[in-house]
Amino acid sequence: MLSPKLLELLRQYWKQYRPQTWLFPGQGGQEPLAPSTVQAVCVRARRDSGLGKKVSSHSLRHSFATHLMEAGVDLRTIQLLLGHTSLSTTARYLHVSKAGLAATASPFDALPLPTQS
Repeated sequence: MLSPKLLELLRQYWKQYRPQTWLFPGQGGQEPLAPSTVQAVCVRARRDSGLGKKVSSHSLRHSFATHLMEAGVDLRTIQLLLGHTSLSTTARYLHVSKAGLAATASPFDALPLPTQS
């Protein structure tokens, strides 16, 4: 999925740099960015932002899945967006926040109260 806002930023980037083969080329322009380069960018962004937690492309993927779930997106859709064949793989990506747990209503709350005689 590609946000319209992100698409606009990518178009601006493309107009400025005009990459030929890869949108984000690695050294020499004929290969994509190396995974180590992506990781180095994540580390630098974390440091520059002042975040204390580790940031990696993998942790961003976990956060993406968790935010979708907290926004009410169903698990099957999240599975497809992440490209997983198994729902159990997707489940490993999902982390429920403490606020999400606290806001979850008990199914017993939907039961009618007994009438008193």
